[in-house]
Amino acid sequence: MQKVGLVVYPNFQSLGLAVATVFEYANIMSGEQIYDLSLVSEHGGLIKSSQGFSVETSTFVRRKFDTLIVTGDNETAPPSEGLKAYLRASSRHSRRICAICTGAFVLAEAGLLEGRRATTHWQFARAFQRAYPNVQMEEDRIFMIDGHIWTSAGMSAGVDLALALVEKDLGQKIARDIARKLVVTHRRAGGQSQYSALLELDAKTDRVQSALAYARENLTSELSVEELAEAANLSPRQFSRLFREETGQSPAKAIERLRVEAARTMMETGRHPIDRIARETGFGDRERMRRAFLRAFGQPPQSIQRTSSPSVPA
Repeated sequence: MQKVGLVVYPNFQSLGLAVATVFEYANIMSGEQIYDLSLVSEHGGLIKSSQGFSVETSTFVRRKFDTLIVTGDNETAPPSEGLKAYLRASSRHSRRICAICTGAFVLAEAGLLEGRRATTHWQFARAFQRAYPNVQMEEDRIFMIDGHIWTSAGMSAGVDLALALVEKDLGQKIARDIARKLVVTHRRAGGQSQYSALLELDAKTDRVQSALAYARENLTSELSVEELAEAANLSPRQFSRLFREETGQSPAKAIERLRVEAARTMMETGRHPIDRIARETGFGDRERMRRAFLRAFGQPPQSIQRTSSPSVPA
């Protein structure tokens, strides 16, 4: 049986508790008690979350865990000296030390990320870089593995991290089955981007939303203004004006962002040739895609493909 410790502290973000369900269903669906999960804190007892409710914990003092997971909070508050000391000690005997979201700040304060690669919520990534210049911050990652240290992006990415932990232990099939049971997309690859072009475009009316949804489903099409306007049931002139008013950019620029996002996802979730990715995402040829990637990310597709992985590394 593998002992898993989920560490909370005052004002923790309760969404981090969702990772416990992944381990619970690993036990249920495997038909045996593979994981023994404990909710722990420095002194034990009731610990209040940022939402105001409290959870019952036991103390982590003198306890050892195979996998230790530190939750995050909304304020990146400095951890106690006791928590830092415990994490440093645990790093010497725990098989895996993990952090969800801003829990990466806790690991960094304990000195566990020195010289390592890590990720955290995109909103806090730049502050993290300033505070811990000796840590290589990978701000556009769902989760990151460096040796026995695992870090994840925003709170929901903790579920992806937990699914990856289970996949590492029990195999891909059971991790996929758990994801289906929880009605979530099967574990996003660690290298997958935290960002969504559709979310950032933030269309407000149904007509512009419909055009964007149409575009995303038909990236291999030309997707001219006329074609998008027809999907929105507007004239090309009306559509162009409304689209720019709602998104702040031209239809052509938005379509390029959707294509770049789709191409990057293909790189992160499979091993596809660059030419095939360019065709299937509507760029047509690799040179056009290369220019779009340079505008979006400042680096060519080959560089991003080399750093992306469709599977959990050994």
